[in-house]
Amino acid sequence: MITDIAVMQQTAGNLRSGGKRIAVVPTMGALHDGHVALIRAARQNADVVVTTVFVNPTQFGRGEDFERYPRDLPKDVALAAAAGTDYVFAPTAAEMYPQGYSTDVDVRGVSGILEGHVRPGHFRGVATVVLKLLNITKPHIAVFGQKDAQQVVVIRHLMQDLNLDVALVVVPIIREPDGLALSSRNVYLSAAERAQAPVLFRALGRAREMIGSGERSAERIVGAMGTMIQSASPVVIDYISIADAETLEEQAECRAGRPLLVSLAVRFGTTRLIDNIQITPP
Repeated sequence: MITDIAVMQQTAGNLRSGGKRIAVVPTMGALHDGHVALIRAARQNADVVVTTVFVNPTQFGRGEDFERYPRDLPKDVALAAAAGTDYVFAPTAAEMYPQGYSTDVDVRGVSGILEGHVRPGHFRGVATVVLKLLNITKPHIAVFGQKDAQQVVVIRHLMQDLNLDVALVVVPIIREPDGLALSSRNVYLSAAERAQAPVLFRALGRAREMIGSGERSAERIVGAMGTMIQSASPVVIDYISIADAETLEEQAECRAGRPLLVSLAVRFGTTRLIDNIQITPP
């Protein structure tokens, strides 16, 4: 495990000089099988895998769960190694944001909607820390999960706009047998909430069914999804969205051949879960 930025940069530089292909898997720890899938994908695409473990304070807003976010670094290191990680980079917040730090990265447009609307400043923190981690670990490949679909779009813009010489690999969502997307925040769910949470995947499946059957009105699809979710449990729906998969622009009509991102964010008690699927209407 490496905690020092200079040491990680030197290690990565030596690996690149030696002709090694590096893949990085940025995480906030609390690793689970979804992260294992990311690490295994990195292993398939590179000679050396670096997994970062850093609970980034700048992407948490006021009143969010930064302080209680699950942390178990020894377990994370062991799991990452077993999955195929060569190096775990786990810096402290003081190392990443030393006194006097004053630079942020703001990916305009795609950062201010959906998650960015509900969590102002979130993607500024994400873009900033991702750029820092890429500069520190010097990868050829960066691996992210489709579960954080908007994050993937933001990072793709970041890489394109700043001409980063890093390939982006996106791994499909890993789910529990009942459809619940794996998330570090699932541990917050009570037993009753955990039993209710698979309604999110069922609602996404309802959208797929409706679009596949010829429904083209996004309003009607979103309405059906919301009714399904609210009938299953007392929840707060932050949003249900049907948007262009690349631009995240909301769509009133599900046009044939246009890839769509159907996404949602729902609060079960104090636990906020997100999920999504991509659909191309026939």
